[in-house]
Amino acid sequence: MAEQTAPPQNAVGPPDSSASTAGAKPDAAVVRDALGVGMAVGLSGFAFGVTSAGSGLSLLQTCALSLLVFTGASQFALVGALAAGGNPYTAAAGAFFLGVRNSFYGLRLSQLLALPRAVRPFAAQWVIDETTAVTLPQPTRRAARIGFTVTGLTLYVLWNLTTLVGALGAEALGDTAAWGLDAAGPAAFLALLAPMLRSTTERVTAALAVLLALGLLPVLPAGVPVLLSALAAPVVLFLTGRDKDTAPGPREARDAGDAGDIGDVGQQCTTTPEDGR
Repeated sequence: MAEQTAPPQNAVGPPDSSASTAGAKPDAAVVRDALGVGMAVGLSGFAFGVTSAGSGLSLLQTCALSLLVFTGASQFALVGALAAGGNPYTAAAGAFFLGVRNSFYGLRLSQLLALPRAVRPFAAQWVIDETTAVTLPQPTRRAARIGFTVTGLTLYVLWNLTTLVGALGAEALGDTAAWGLDAAGPAAFLALLAPMLRSTTERVTAALAVLLALGLLPVLPAGVPVLLSALAAPVVLFLTGRDKDTAPGPREARDAGDAGDIGDVGQQCTTTPEDGR
C-alpha cells in the first residue's frame, strides 16, 4: 500500500482551496458579504463629496482625492481640518498619519492574498479598512481573494460615483455643516474598528486616544489633536511594560517556591508523632 501523506499546510496564510476544503466558505456567501460592506460604505462617499465642496475644495480636487487617495477617514480628516480653518500642511499631515495604518494592513494582506507581483501595485490602492475587515476572516486563500476583490471594486466604484454626486449637489443642500454629513465617514470607520478592539490594552489605547483628541481640540489648531492622539499608543505600551517589569519573574518565583519548601520542611520537623499519624 502506498504511503499516504497529508498535503503541506501553507505557513503564511489560509490554505488554498485546492489543498484543503475543510471549513471552506461558498463563493456566493463571500460575494454577498463583500457586496454588503462595499455598498453600505460606498454610499457614504456622498457625504464626503458634500463636505469637501462645503470646505472650499473644487469639484476636480474633491474627485481627485477619492480617485487617488481613496481612504475615507484620511479624506474626511483633511477636508474637516481645512473647513475648520486649519493650516493645509497640518491638515495634510493628519490625513497622512491616519493613512499610514493601511501600510500595516498591506503587510498582512500580502501574505494572505499572495498576489502576482505585477498585480500588487494596483491591489495596493484597495488596501483599506473595509477590504481588510472582509479579507482577514476568510478561511481559504480563494475566499480571501474573492472578498478582497469584490469589496475593493464595489467600494471604489460607488465611493467615487457618490463623491461626484455629493460634490455636484452641495449647492442644493445649502449649509452643509447643518446636515452633519461630515460625521458619516468617521462613524463608518468606528463601526468597523470597534469589533477589532478585543483586548483590554486595545480598548484602553483607543479610549485614551479619544480623550486626547477631544481634550486638545479646543486649545490647538485643527488637525493637530488628531496627530497628538497617536501618543496614546506609546503611553499604554510603556505602562503595560512597567507592569510586566514589576511582576515577579522566574527567579523570584523560584526563590519564593524554595522558601515555601523550606518552611514546609521546618513545619514537618516540629510536628509531634500524634500530629503526624
